[in-house]
Amino acid sequence: MLNTDILEDFLIENEFGYYCAYGDFYIDPKYPVGKAVISHAHGDHAVPGHKMIFATSSTIVFMQHRFTKQPINSYYEQSYNETFKIGEVEISFIPAGHILGSAQILMVYDGVRYLYTGDYKLQEDHTCEPIEYIKADVLITETTFADPAVNHPDPIAEIQKLNSTSLNIMLGCYALGKAQRITNLINTYCPQKTVYTHHNIAPIHRIYDDKGFVKLTYEIYNRKALKDGQDKIYLVPPMTFHNYFRAKNVVRVFASGWKRLQNHNDMMLFISDHIDWNDLNTFIAKVEPTEIWTVHGEGMHLKSHYENKIKVRNITKS
Repeated sequence: MLNTDILEDFLIENEFGYYCAYGDFYIDPKYPVGKAVISHAHGDHAVPGHKMIFATSSTIVFMQHRFTKQPINSYYEQSYNETFKIGEVEISFIPAGHILGSAQILMVYDGVRYLYTGDYKLQEDHTCEPIEYIKADVLITETTFADPAVNHPDPIAEIQKLNSTSLNIMLGCYALGKAQRITNLINTYCPQKTVYTHHNIAPIHRIYDDKGFVKLTYEIYNRKALKDGQDKIYLVPPMTFHNYFRAKNVVRVFASGWKRLQNHNDMMLFISDHIDWNDLNTFIAKVEPTEIWTVHGEGMHLKSHYENKIKVRNITKS
């Protein structure tokens, strides 16, 4: 049965980000605002300058690491699955499985449940909280890989590709979330290899060691590290990886779900921290929404797939 109480303007996008007028707050705003509800600490979702920041404890730690001038008293730490109110909107953080501290944001107003996913994944990842499933009337989902042609391979089989060479590897990956997941996968499935981290990645590893779920085994990179011996993997952030495109005597690999980031590398490593098409539809089946609102990507495939079944619309400004 259709829920006729759904408010089409409950969450809209304006120049600052996704705004809920019924609680007078923003979700993952792009610029400083009064009240910001943050799904996770990646830079395209978390920026400094807000007067009030509502987030999980791990997200706050990552933001404090990055935004050293942000006042400590602007953070309002919220636990998973506990309800707090902003205005008349009841809000809860639900584990999203994307990175440590990542959260779906459940908003309840006038009896209607609106679920904003943030970035999320269903694949197993021992370095962060596993995703949890709840019911919602409106699913507001990211659609980064919402395409039937996209099917992420098994991450274990992907990481075991690194066992095919004993040469040293320069492995590009995002510093927050991906680097820690990759380290754990290498520790587990490529145990003969030594992981070295770039100096920009090492502090995030230390936070994961303090607040995470598994012990990461790694060393800090030094200039001699890759010159002696074999079976060494140097984790570097994207900028460093792209700046060393002429690096010699190393195998170049970049961990990503994007095909374009696999071009011109020595080995493909398709490991994504986002849902693919099949997992998106599995998630939708568990949430059982009446409507799907899409953000952060292209929702046309979903709209076609659920035609005459579930109303699908894109709420991102064109």
